[in-house]
Amino acid sequence: MKRITEKALDFIKKETVLTIAWILAIVSAFFIPPNPRYLGYIDFRSLGILWSLMVVMEGLKKIGVFDHIGNQLLKRTKKVWELASVLVFLCFFLSMLITNDVALITFVPFTIYILTQIQMPQLLIPVIVLQTLAANLGSMLTPIGNPQNLYLFGLSGMSIVSFVALMAPYTGAAMVLLIIAILFLRNKNQSLPSDLPEPPVNEEKNRRSGIWIYGVLFIIALLVVLRLIPYWLLCLIVLAAVFIFDKKVLVSIDYALLFTFIGFFILTGNLGNIPSISRFLTDMIAGREVLTGVVASQFISNVPAALLLSGFTSDYNSLIIGVNLGGLGTLIASMASLISYKALAHAYNEKKGRYFLLFTIMNFLFLGILLGLWFILK
Repeated sequence: MKRITEKALDFIKKETVLTIAWILAIVSAFFIPPNPRYLGYIDFRSLGILWSLMVVMEGLKKIGVFDHIGNQLLKRTKKVWELASVLVFLCFFLSMLITNDVALITFVPFTIYILTQIQMPQLLIPVIVLQTLAANLGSMLTPIGNPQNLYLFGLSGMSIVSFVALMAPYTGAAMVLLIIAILFLRNKNQSLPSDLPEPPVNEEKNRRSGIWIYGVLFIIALLVVLRLIPYWLLCLIVLAAVFIFDKKVLVSIDYALLFTFIGFFILTGNLGNIPSISRFLTDMIAGREVLTGVVASQFISNVPAALLLSGFTSDYNSLIIGVNLGGLGTLIASMASLISYKALAHAYNEKKGRYFLLFTIMNFLFLGILLGLWFILK
């Protein structure tokens, strides 16, 4: 019994947002008993696309595509600021395509390895903070950059051009802010060792067939995002191809995220069917989507905030801006930020306090500036 309790507590600690989502969903079921309408709450298209992209990105990561890109770019660096720029902007630009969490899962350990090997641990905290900012900010630009964008893009029915145009001013401003921050790094003009170390790569990861397979699957996923082919066909193709090529990838992805989505879909659907609560939330959010999205994200993170608030507003443009900017701020405002924190704490536990301090200062600084830009543009 004690072991079961310990496992349950470990699960709750590890998957806090998932646990909260389902507790709230179950509580809401006492007011709206389970019925066939529950299936209508769930956006199967968004879940199908998200699952497919997660599988593809896990496969590409496993065969070492992103490590190879990073290695090739690092070979061209000579100064500290050049190294920092590569590490930060790898996260910024690739997060637009591979999502913010995959960018951080891939490049934060990569950064820790490189900076440790060249004996520059003093760069760890500022560079990883900027990488985390870069991943969360770069991912704002595209519908596939993060889970909330994928969901809200599908819900809104807007074109991909409209989505990119909506977020481009904030992404462009974020890029300028990151460049300025890099220029403030200490010893930025210090020369690097002539030969930077390369993280070890298994021979298995160099199979060209994997690049072709996952590349084609990624293109098919983009066609689904563009609404050119049905999502269920994508799911079947991904399942069949990956099962044949490397079935282990299918069990390596974060299924907790998918079940978190389902829990919030049920909660939001039930709240929408309780007239008094629905009216209250609609009145509270109306005309305040950006600020509500930012504030809610600070406490429950931006993916759950998007899922919850989307049921009570039709101003999806403002909500998209709100939950994307809301990924800045607290450590849990974007759950992807926890990836960096945990990676640094695992490698250098004594640095996590200073990391948290700088992370918080930089995040709220960037958030304040970008909110100021929103106020000017609105």
